Amino acid sequence: MSDWIMNAGMYAVTPEVEGGWRALVEYIAHDAHVALTYVPELWSQSLDEICHRADLGAVQLCGYTLAIKRAAVTPIAAPIPHASWAAGRAVYRTDLIVRKDAPYRTLEDTFGARAGWTATHSQSGFNAFRHHLLAFRTPQRRALYGEMVGDLVSARNVLECVRDGRITLGPVDAYWHLLIRRHAPQLTEDIRIVGSTEVTAMPPFVAAIGAPEEMVRRLRASFIGAATQGWFKSFTDLLLIEGFAEPAADAFSNLLEWEREAKVAGFELPA
Repeated sequence: MSDWIMNAGMYAVTPEVEGGWRALVEYIAHDAHVALTYVPELWSQSLDEICHRADLGAVQLCGYTLAIKRAAVTPIAAPIPHASWAAGRAVYRTDLIVRKDAPYRTLEDTFGARAGWTATHSQSGFNAFRHHLLAFRTPQRRALYGEMVGDLVSARNVLECVRDGRITLGPVDAYWHLLIRRHAPQLTEDIRIVGSTEVTAMPPFVAAIGAPEEMVRRLRASFIGAATQGWFKSFTDLLLIEGFAEPAADAFSNLLEWEREAKVAGFELPA
C-alpha cells in the first residue's frame, strides 16, 4: 500500500463510473511513476478530515473549499468536461432544475416557491447559486423564495428532493448532471433545467501541501498528457471528459469575489 492516496468520489455517480475514475487515475499514476492507493470510502469522512489528511496524493476537491482555504493542498490538474458549455476548458457550472411537469418555464417563475442548497462550502450547490440569485434581488424583494431548505449536502439529495417535491428548484453541478443523465437516466427523465450559472474553474485533483514537489510535478504532467495516450479513449465516453488542464494560479479567486458580493448585499445564504 502506498503512503499516498487517490479518490474521485465527487463524480462517482454509479459504481461503473467510480470504477472508471479509479482506472483512469491508476493509469495516470503509473505513467507518472507515482504509487497511489485508491481509497473508495474516503468520502465517508467529514470534509475537514479529508482536507487535513497529510496523505492526499490525487484527490478531487471543490474549488470553493480551496478558495476559502479550508484545505491546505496543492492543485494538480482538473478535468475538461465534454460539454458545449465547457468549450474545451476545465470549467463547470450549476444547473438549476425543476420537475419536468412543473409549470415553471424560467428561473423567475420559481420565485416564491421552495428551493434548496447543499452545503456552505460548496461552489456548485451554494456559492454559485447565491451569486446567480443576486441579479434578481431588489430592495423591495430581498428574499426570492417563500422557503429555502439548506444543508441538503449533495447534488444527489437535491435531485431526489426535486423529484419527490420536497423542493421546487435546486442547484446541481452541471458536470455531475451530465454524468447522472448518461449513466442513470431513470433518475433525470422527469427533470429539466430552467437556468444555469456562469462557468467557473472545475474542481481539481489536489495533493497535500506537504507532498514532494517532484511527485506533484510528475502527476501534473501525466494528467495533462493523458489525452494523448492510447488508453485515454476508453474513458472519454464513460467519464464524459476531453482531458485535463492545470488550474491557473488565480483560478478560484473569483469565487471569493462572488462570496464578497453576496455578503456585502446582506445575502449570507441563498434566500
